[in-house]
Amino acid sequence: MFRIDLCELPEVDNLHDPEHVLKEAMELAAQAYGVDESFFLVNGSTCGNNTMVLSVCDPGEKILIPRNVHKSVISGILLSGAIPVYITPTWDKELGIDHNVTPEDVEAAFQRHPDVKGLLIVNPTYYGVTCDIRTVANICHKYDKPLLVDEAHGPHLHFHPSLPVSAVDAGADLVVQSTHKIIAGMTQTSMFHVRHGRVNLDRVRKILQLLQSTSPNYVLMASLDTARRQMALHGRKLLSHALEVAEWARAELNKIPGVYCFGRERVGYPGFYNLDLTKLTINVSRLGISGFDCLDLLNEKYGIQSEMATLTNVLEIVTFANPKKDLEKLVEAMRSIATEIHNKGVPKQMQPLVQQMDLPALPEAVLTPREAFYAKTERVPFEKSAGRICTEIVSPYPPGIPILVPGERITQELVEYIKLVFRHGGFINGPEDIRLHTIKVVA
Repeated sequence: MFRIDLCELPEVDNLHDPEHVLKEAMELAAQAYGVDESFFLVNGSTCGNNTMVLSVCDPGEKILIPRNVHKSVISGILLSGAIPVYITPTWDKELGIDHNVTPEDVEAAFQRHPDVKGLLIVNPTYYGVTCDIRTVANICHKYDKPLLVDEAHGPHLHFHPSLPVSAVDAGADLVVQSTHKIIAGMTQTSMFHVRHGRVNLDRVRKILQLLQSTSPNYVLMASLDTARRQMALHGRKLLSHALEVAEWARAELNKIPGVYCFGRERVGYPGFYNLDLTKLTINVSRLGISGFDCLDLLNEKYGIQSEMATLTNVLEIVTFANPKKDLEKLVEAMRSIATEIHNKGVPKQMQPLVQQMDLPALPEAVLTPREAFYAKTERVPFEKSAGRICTEIVSPYPPGIPILVPGERITQELVEYIKLVFRHGGFINGPEDIRLHTIKVVA
């Protein structure tokens, strides 16, 4: 590792002004993904999401985004001074998760807000659910607006025909992918893909120079290059393995009483156009426990590290690096958990809760995120904050989807929802007081 931890030598090129080896590596990435330009990111997809917003929006300009964006998109809005216009993704009450946007909602949003500078969507979602992205791209381009895609969880989609279509193949103009999440880039590495025509490429380059380190790590960039090569040469074979063992596990999990791991049988639900089958979202609400409880059990008792949990689900990501024995261990662990719960007669607390629960209504935006972020603030007890204007990003993490954004008026419904997440083991990211005894609001 240390032998290749070099920086700013003539032989290894310069990420901010590449002329030879880095230029060639990024050209090979663009070729592999079938795009016009590709850029290496060493500050993760957060940097890419920031760049997408800053590339199309000046201060005071609007951008369409679904409410279930990652908090890094909100960070980009804070940095740019843009004004978010939200599309509400479809809420699956049975599973307790958001799905994706629909073409109908996108069309209606453009008609209501013809002055937006573009649309930024999350595709696929953390759970692998995709929208009808070709149609969404066509709608954007009909209005001569760019489509920006946070495809953090889809760097592998382009390389296998049994996976949902990738944004790079569906006509998106800017695409961010977390190479480290699904394929073999090291942690912190991502790629930024550009299609010429609707975005200012010079501006993209300038913003990447503004946001990325001037001393990028060559170990990270080398891993991006080798991850690209591995997918280009062997991606289909490797991903076929991941799909095979994931589908075996899904079928076995669904044989366990009280456990449900959804698949493509849900295609056709609003906001559910297709599914990346390498994602195993295991709904445990019928067992009577929360997803947070299940994640802890899998980790502490069975030595299985899950990707994340929600109130109702625990998420497992299957990659080409997982042998079948990993999935056998997961299935056996879930079978043991379910059997123990049934034998103990644990009260079924979660299912009634899920059936009654809806996401809180979208709060009123009183100020722009940037105005609220830089406003004079004071700290108040979170329990008594209803009616005040939030100045912090508040998001259960993972997945890092904000439930409150700076500039929004806190409601009692939101207070109760966040307390519910906390009570069942969730972790809140964003506010200075991560225990949320207090919250910062506009003074």
